[in-house]
Formats: sequence, C-alpha cells, structure tokens
Amino acid sequence: MTESGAAGSGTGGEEWASLVVANTSGSIRVRATNQGLPLAVKVESAELHRDPQQLAGEVLRLCQKAANRAGLALRKQLEEAGVPAEAIARAKLPTEADVARQEIVEEQDYDHEPQSWLRSV
Repeated sequence: MTESGAAGSGTGGEEWASLVVANTSGSIRVRATNQGLPLAVKVESAELHRDPQQLAGEVLRLCQKAANRAGLALRKQLEEAGVPAEAIARAKLPTEADVARQEIVEEQDYDHEPQSWLRSV
C-alpha cells in the first residue's frame, strides 16, 4: 500500500472507489472506500504496543482521511465529465480546500508523540 494510492475496483474509471492512506510514519496503512469503510488495514508490529484505543482511533482517522480524498477524486472526475456544478454541490463532495483544512486539523489534533524515544532492539 502506498500513501493515497488510488485503487478502483478494476472496472475502469473508478479511481475514487477506494484509496490507501498512511500515518506520517507509514507504520499504519488503511485502504478504505469513498464512504470510509475499511477494506484493508496494515499495522507494523511496533504499533501493536500502543494503547488499543489510540490505535483504533488512528485507524478510524485514516478511514475518514481516505473517504475525504476519495470524495475529492470523485468530485474531480465528475467535473471532468461535465456534470453540472449544481449536481456536484448536491452530492456534498469535499473540495480541495475542505480536504486540506480537515487534514491540517487532524494533524494538529491527532498526531501522537512517541511514548519513548527509545526503540526496541
């Protein structure tokens, strides 16, 4: 999985169907649908030592991030296809500014500091 890599269902033209996002260190990666439902979760073993509630919160945050980015990809695809702006507005898909703003807020609110700077060897 790669950060925000698109992964449609293989039927073509569905780059927004699911996206992969990762935390800043890349140690937790989630593939989620444009509705935020997780399809795959990969967690490096070092992350399993974290508090379970923190880990679950991080996975949920990444699902939401994937959904926002997938919604933005769908918006762009609809715009390129010539769908009227009113129809896109009714779909309430996020704009680039919406996604950027949400990601900045998440970084400030949810990035965790390491419990220790020591690494297990």
